[in-house]
Amino acid sequence: MGFMVMERLSRQHRVTIGQRLVSPSDGRPASVWGEYQEREQPIRLMMPLTMMNESGEALRHLAVAPSDLLIVCDDVNLPLGMLRARAQGSSGGHHGLQSCLDVLGTEQVPRLRIGVGTTPLPRDLEGFVLSRFERTERPVILQAVDRAVDACNAWVTEGIEQMMNRFNVGQLD
Repeated sequence: MGFMVMERLSRQHRVTIGQRLVSPSDGRPASVWGEYQEREQPIRLMMPLTMMNESGEALRHLAVAPSDLLIVCDDVNLPLGMLRARAQGSSGGHHGLQSCLDVLGTEQVPRLRIGVGTTPLPRDLEGFVLSRFERTERPVILQAVDRAVDACNAWVTEGIEQMMNRFNVGQLD
């Protein structure tokens, strides 16, 4: 979900996500990114190239305050298509988010979670989150990605509180 949102943001802001950040510890690519300007501030769109459960490695060598980051990820505990923004908190069992919090050394990190949950949750959660969406789920997911892009833009221009006020409301229309 995070990649879908970053790809849509990159198209919207005409950003090429092609710069590579290489991990100094092992020389492997940690992330790809691109930048645009908003009110004379650089905004970096970044996608980790690590395994999902090691996403924090992409943040290890950034010189950015955790409060200046917005982590966008899926969440099996939220209904399909629902958005939930938070200024801080635990990972809620999301291993990729936990990796980011561990590397940053704090839970004071804004995040936008996008629901991919279903009832009942399958026993094989890894297989579930790595599988493609069902054809019937596609319209809900595309609408959620559109709303997530709007939420990310609101975070950039209005801040986390306004983002939460606008996007933490009920189910999809």
